[in-house]
Amino acid sequence: MTIAVFGSINIDLTTYSKALPRPGETLHGDRYAIGLGGKGCNQAAAVSKLGGDMALIGRIGRDDFGQTALTALADLDVATDAVALDEEVNTGIAVIGVDAKAENCITVIGGANMAITSADVEAQKAIFENANILLLQLEIPLNAAMEAADLVRSSGGRVILDPAPAPKDGLSNQILASIDIITPNETETELLTGLRPSNAQEAAKAAELLLERGIKAAIIKLGANGVYYRDAAGDGFVEPYKVSSIDSVAAGDCFNGGLAFALDAGKPLGEAVQFAAACGALSTTKRGAASSAPSLQDVEKLMAG
Repeated sequence: MTIAVFGSINIDLTTYSKALPRPGETLHGDRYAIGLGGKGCNQAAAVSKLGGDMALIGRIGRDDFGQTALTALADLDVATDAVALDEEVNTGIAVIGVDAKAENCITVIGGANMAITSADVEAQKAIFENANILLLQLEIPLNAAMEAADLVRSSGGRVILDPAPAPKDGLSNQILASIDIITPNETETELLTGLRPSNAQEAAKAAELLLERGIKAAIIKLGANGVYYRDAAGDGFVEPYKVSSIDSVAAGDCFNGGLAFALDAGKPLGEAVQFAAACGALSTTKRGAASSAPSLQDVEKLMAG
């Protein structure tokens, strides 16, 4: 096993409408879908769809949604051996609204995801100690995530953090120094640095601040405006791929799954970011979260032009 994904497992209720409702407003939508989601789940699906060797570590409830999640994970060829069943807390859910421009807003109820403790880390210690790369997000308790990060790094692995949902107070220097690569979007970058980038020049300033605080590499996702990356060896910018986007849910998760897959294959940071950007772009051409992850063949085809 080379890539470990430690994170949330949700069932998503996704609504599609021409516009997203404002506070106090009720709108008629076009349709809805129920599917597998959660940032951990999405990233695991992304790695699996690319053909990566991976393990998903998480927690679900012993309820109908939990069973739905297990079935959906099996359909995506994601092993569930390291997914714990909680007898007291229900499976996490996310309520997602998507508008005609493929923009989204999401409400997450963590459920069993937030019941993860040090015991879950200890139970899967062997997985963490044997992982080359650990994918983390912030939809599980931070203490448990950092314990897993310490195990991976102490064994020579690398840790990639998607800082979502980003805390309003940001992340401490101690946390940032405990990971290797961080991948915020524009909103998350603002919460972490005070700067909201909209282009490569602004992203460069934000990335510099993150590196000064202990991060080894900062990858700032600018959505339709591309991706900026920087580490001690240098920096670069990846132009956005031109695709017909219909749903941006899980685009960032597919990006991170692709990034881990490419780095695990030995690609340098710049090439890995290019590959990850293609994964994220392709995911926006399909509806859904975990189910929108692209195949390796499709990614290579997009990159080849």
